[in-house]
Formats: sequence, C-alpha cells, structure tokens
Amino acid sequence: MKNYEINCLVSVELGDREAKNFREKIISFIQKEGGILIGEAMIAKKKLESAIKRNTLAYSVSLGFQLAPEKITGLEKELKADKSILRYLLLHHRPRKPAKEPRRLRRIVKKTISKTTEPKVELKEIEQKLEEILNE
Repeated sequence: MKNYEINCLVSVELGDREAKNFREKIISFIQKEGGILIGEAMIAKKKLESAIKRNTLAYSVSLGFQLAPEKITGLEKELKADKSILRYLLLHHRPRKPAKEPRRLRRIVKKTISKTTEPKVELKEIEQKLEEILNE
C-alpha cells in the first residue's frame, strides 16, 4: 500500500451539511477500494481565482490515505462519476531518500585534499625567515 492525498473542489450548491456528508462519501469510496484513512479530512470554503463550471466558490476537501496502486483507477472512476465534484487532484507521496554524493564528486574531493596537504613548516624555520627579511 502506498500513501496518497486527495484534494477535491466541490460545488457550494451542496450546502454545509451536505459537504460534510460528501467527506464521508469520499472516505467510503476509499474504504470500498480497500484503503485506509491516515489523515484527518479537512473541509474549507474557498473563493476560486477563476470560475470552474460557472462556480466562483467551492468547498475544498482534502485527506490522506493508503491504498494499493492497482485500486487507484477504481477510485478515480468513482470520483469522475460524481457530478458535485468540480475538480480533484490525487497525489502520490513517495518517501524521500537521503541524497548521496555522486562517486565522481567524492573522487574529486579526495584528490584535492591529497594535493593540498603539504608538509608542515616548523616554527623555527618561520622565525629564521622573518629575521632574514627584517635584517635586509
């Protein structure tokens, strides 16, 4: 099972109570496909920047869930069939892997470190050199 997040814009014609019921409807779609809810479903009324199907206001419903990848198509069919959904966005959350240094970069760093390490100069040698310069 993989982690997903769904964001839906729902028509405001539903009303507040029906928008909350719509959230339950999406949860039932996910559970019908064998998914598990992992995030709290949030509902907010938003003003849209541009009209979608002649609507300038919409309810935004978003929630996180786990679902097998082969079941996503069934969930999308359910979402497309619902006429109250203006738009939806389904996101897959991949776990982030720590970035590794490329091998080439590691070799370059090692070479520059080995080239820049020069033998240490003794303090006595530095003092003698200073005295020579000052005496001139």
